[in-house]
Amino acid sequence: MSSLLTFTLKDFRAQLRRLVLTGSAVAVGVAFLVLSVGGAGALVQSYEQSAAADVGDAAVQVVPDGAEGTLPTGAASAAARVPKVTSVAERLAGRAHVIAPSGRPLDDRALVTSIAADPALRWQRLDSGRWPEGPGEVVLDRESARRAGARPGGTVRVTKADGGTADVRLTGLLDTSASQALGSQPAIGVPYAQVRTYATGVRATSLDLSVAPGADALAVAKAAKKSLGGGVSAYTHDGAVDNALRSGRTMYAIVLTAALSFVLIAMAVARMVVTHTFSVVLAQRARQLALLRCVGTDRDQLLRIIRRQGLLLGALASAGGLAAGAAACALGTAVVNGFAGLGPIEVSLLPGPWTFGLAGAFGVLLTLWAVRKPARAAAAVPPVAALAASGSATLPEPGSRAVREAVSVLMLVAGAGLLALGALGGSPLALLAVTLGAILTFFAVLRYAQHLLPPLVGLLGLALRRPFGTVGRLSVQQLRANARRTAAASSAMLVGVTVAVSAVTAIGATQGGLDRMLADRMPAVFALDTDAARVPDDAIAALRAAHGLTVTPVRTATLTVDGRRTVVAAADPAGLNPDAEGVGAARALRDGEAIGLSRGPELNVAGTRLTTVTGAAALPLSLYPEATVYVTGATLDRLAPDAAVATVLLNPAGDTDHDTARAAVDRALTAHPEIRIADTGSDADLIRSLLGRMMLVVTVLLGFSIAIAALGVAATLMLTVEERTREFGTLRAIGLAGEQLRRMLTLESVLLALTGALGGTLLGLVYGTLAARSVLAGHVSPLEVLASSGGTALTILGILAATVLTGVAASVLPARRVRRMVVVDALQAA
Repeated sequence: MSSLLTFTLKDFRAQLRRLVLTGSAVAVGVAFLVLSVGGAGALVQSYEQSAAADVGDAAVQVVPDGAEGTLPTGAASAAARVPKVTSVAERLAGRAHVIAPSGRPLDDRALVTSIAADPALRWQRLDSGRWPEGPGEVVLDRESARRAGARPGGTVRVTKADGGTADVRLTGLLDTSASQALGSQPAIGVPYAQVRTYATGVRATSLDLSVAPGADALAVAKAAKKSLGGGVSAYTHDGAVDNALRSGRTMYAIVLTAALSFVLIAMAVARMVVTHTFSVVLAQRARQLALLRCVGTDRDQLLRIIRRQGLLLGALASAGGLAAGAAACALGTAVVNGFAGLGPIEVSLLPGPWTFGLAGAFGVLLTLWAVRKPARAAAAVPPVAALAASGSATLPEPGSRAVREAVSVLMLVAGAGLLALGALGGSPLALLAVTLGAILTFFAVLRYAQHLLPPLVGLLGLALRRPFGTVGRLSVQQLRANARRTAAASSAMLVGVTVAVSAVTAIGATQGGLDRMLADRMPAVFALDTDAARVPDDAIAALRAAHGLTVTPVRTATLTVDGRRTVVAAADPAGLNPDAEGVGAARALRDGEAIGLSRGPELNVAGTRLTTVTGAAALPLSLYPEATVYVTGATLDRLAPDAAVATVLLNPAGDTDHDTARAAVDRALTAHPEIRIADTGSDADLIRSLLGRMMLVVTVLLGFSIAIAALGVAATLMLTVEERTREFGTLRAIGLAGEQLRRMLTLESVLLALTGALGGTLLGLVYGTLAARSVLAGHVSPLEVLASSGGTALTILGILAATVLTGVAASVLPARRVRRMVVVDALQAA
């Protein structure tokens, strides 16, 4: 046993130079794993710290039960009578608007938050200026102040609860960078006594209590809860922070799962690199392995030798990956805390020791798994192979070929069927079908890669003949002659690029199809939203008088439908988008009929039976968010003669474009700043911005997979240099210069990388487009994706350019080694 272990160690040291790039691929994967877990943890840390910042410094906090609950009337007075309580601040929240210089309110309603009279109980953070102290004074978040053109010391116009507006003094700016409650929306801070002057929908969200020095905060919290009765909970400061952090645990699980999905892709590529490299190394040592069999080493001992070498490689590579991951986390921590503008929030990307332990174990197990197949093939080398003239041979592939072929064909057929089914769209499961179909067909493509990729190399080689001459032809011939090796080396790049291009194409196609999707689903481009019970008649008249607008008032009434109170809506469908879902059915609707969510043949609406029309159940909700039934105007006149106009839907008329129509709406509603405008164009811009950020993140994360694949290409070239030593010596002897040899290896490296990249791009375009079609119900085609979304095409071209650069970089070490070869020594090589 000791002699076998000694041989294993000596042989591993002898092969270490061949395996260093393979180990680097595992190390990159392990480092990526550590960095991903650390990044997810840092994101959750920032979330938790912002949640804790919103709790403030109060010793005791009282909150209503339920996410949208409100405190009972008189809660603040009752809490003030609790023994040991020295100060009470009731947090009030409501809604108001900041008026822009154009006279129209900012699109997003602002959260009005009360500023406590006791400075010790103020949970908001002041960025600059001073706190508001009396009537007519407010503070704003920095972005709202910028959009309103206001500075501390100046004035800003805001809406009032009575429907009017007021010019108030801006005393300072709020720092909302560390606040969950204020950071995601415009914020107006006003003194507690003035909240109801400006805000509508005011509710008491919590109580902050100060306690006497030395008082037991837990005892005070229990006394406060007892004093206020049921429906509330009281916490100490630490308990309030822990309560605020509960949602962070769910967020951590979601973020970590998303991050690990990219890690698994990278590690899958690393596994392919390890498997291929070990296969090549063991094939080159076929004669040596056969000699070991001749001197008495059995198959089990040979398996143990190879597996132990895989274990050693995995351990060393994982250790290097852990060190690199720790260094990357430390650097990332310094960069994020120094330049990300997180305010008082400080995060650490460095994960805990358990993460390092699990990441190291995962790297070792991955390497062992990757070595398993080459080890079984190497153990099957017969002793008679020692008589071969060459030291290398093709290792037999373990398992039944018929079974492998049957499984591959089954995956290809089943995957193609799922892709076709998902491409039809229109079903919530369509995207899942496309995803499963893509996975199955991709595994089948990998199985046939040795038949598919070499011809692609030949096609690419046609472009190299004229500019590179003999060197180009030699590069292509070498890659096509070794089809299995070419396919194995390119497959790692194929995986990384396929996933990257699929994600980029799907996101880009969704971006390009947003406008059409919204146009097809929404009955109008603009909709009015008001806190009042009805839209003012003069506002409707002003909109009708505006040029370039189609105005459709939506009348509603709350009626009893099949025994339940619900909202019934009516509107003239002639002014609605004819392509929107349900509008055609609305135009064909007759008096006495209704469109609703019910599947029954009839509806009993306020004692009147209406015949239901199926196939357009989403229409009522698209007209008015609370409506569940749509009827004709004549029907609603009979059911509710006093039905009010709850909203107005607006579409550009004729050739009027979106921006011109929006300007006309703003001018018409100048006298009504309390009316908000919902704009599908703005919604599309917001979603498009989020998708753009997602595309950037996905591209960067999948870049690790491409980097690992590049290491696989470099490892393949390094191994072929040793195998082709005599070939290189012969080429030098017949007149090929060292620079030409270097160029030939560089071309081989670029062709290996580019072959996988082009194959991955083609597959990625197909998978990504089908995924987008499943989401957008078929309203997108591959040509439309590339034509309408320049960013998508540029990103894909950038991925292809990156693969060319990685191919060039992967050839540096092998080419340098070839140039240093001595011709005579190379010719004498076995």
